[in-house]
Amino acid sequence: MRHESILIVDDEPGIRELLGQILGDEGYETEAVSSGEEALRVLEKRLYDLILLDIWLPGLNGVEVLKRLNAGGNDVPVIVISGHASAEQAVAAIQAGAHDFLEKPLSYDRVVVSVRNALKQSRLERKVQAVLEGSGGPRLTGSSPVIEELRRQIVTAGPSDGRVLITGANGTGKEVVARLLHEHSRRASGPFVALNCAAIPSELIESELFGHMKGAFTGAIEAKRGKFELADGGTLFLDEVGDMSLLTQAKLLRVLQEQRFTRLGGSREIAVDVRVIAATNKSLEAEIEAGSFRQDLFYRLNVIPIAVPPLTERREDIPELVEEFVAEVVAETGARPKRFSDEALERLKAYAWPGNVRELRNVVERLVIMVPEDEIRPTHLAFLNPSSAQEGTVIGFTTAGELPPLREARARFETAYIERVLEQCAGNVSRAARLLGIERSHLHRKIRQLGIDPGSAARLRRDPGETP
Repeated sequence: MRHESILIVDDEPGIRELLGQILGDEGYETEAVSSGEEALRVLEKRLYDLILLDIWLPGLNGVEVLKRLNAGGNDVPVIVISGHASAEQAVAAIQAGAHDFLEKPLSYDRVVVSVRNALKQSRLERKVQAVLEGSGGPRLTGSSPVIEELRRQIVTAGPSDGRVLITGANGTGKEVVARLLHEHSRRASGPFVALNCAAIPSELIESELFGHMKGAFTGAIEAKRGKFELADGGTLFLDEVGDMSLLTQAKLLRVLQEQRFTRLGGSREIAVDVRVIAATNKSLEAEIEAGSFRQDLFYRLNVIPIAVPPLTERREDIPELVEEFVAEVVAETGARPKRFSDEALERLKAYAWPGNVRELRNVVERLVIMVPEDEIRPTHLAFLNPSSAQEGTVIGFTTAGELPPLREARARFETAYIERVLEQCAGNVSRAARLLGIERSHLHRKIRQLGIDPGSAARLRRDPGETP
């Protein structure tokens, strides 16, 4: 991860050394110069993330340097420092565009907080600008190991035409992964067409997929192209494919095999060149066992499996996700930008996030719109109920009740714990086994012994009100 860079401009060697040590200890990259003229020369050759600028400098003073930077279109935040400045000079510095004003002698904590806030604000402003300019596109935000591995899989699988089955709980970002696969493919210049199979009534989904001719059914007042035609030369994303009826699955299987189909009510076969990417929050293996999903279709779709991790497996990405979501909300609503305190971010990282990234985005939007202050603090997060484990509850039984025998308690704990892991893994037994650190066959035995239904655990990940 890139270290943010800071230019220190001060004519006192002791101050330059002190600031360099403070900021170096915090993980920043620093460079120091002793005059305003030297600072301007350095800034012509290199961009920095932040500038610490003394007002009292020999020759060109700090306020004049600040004015010249702003006149030249500089958008790097500047923190002004001075040992004997008046209130008028502080006001003049802020009016000239300084982000903050620090007085000497410098306080370690005050310097760190001011620098951290200025960099946060700068990152947020850049992201807002990117959203406003429409330069974003789908992004996989974060630098956690699981996200880095997911990026590697996307880059590897993207250029091929192999079908991809994306698994993961609701709200984890399966469509983002699908769009990134399309962007990394040879079909990137072609269309990306998405269809949510759970949102379309079973009697209409064939029309959505394959299109229809005029008069094919009641209400078909004109001919319509289906998603396969619209995606010709590109990618068709079938979201929540596990909710597709068995009849439609059979027709989809034929199209995948032959790359041709007939519109409803039509007689002419239409040939297409489409890469299909499917996604599900269910365990399709469990659906196959239950007789509600075709095994042959599963093999056709599951050429390249990609699992999207829940937010609880990538908590270290939450601060970066929060910054991105604040920028999006500010750009969409015109609300004033908000900063999240370190304590608030820690509270967010400790929360269970049953709704994953989607829930985090909704929480950020609520806070940016509803909180009047410029900083979000833990008191603003009281509506986030902690998980039962954080409330002092033992998984499987409450500590307030009568304690069961050890064997029964162990069975309860294992049942509840395995169900929770299966829930997070959308019922994917192989992935759950990896998280639990046991062999897949061992987990299968445990599931049978404890009477656990992986399919039921997967369905718990649905959003409230979602079509079952």
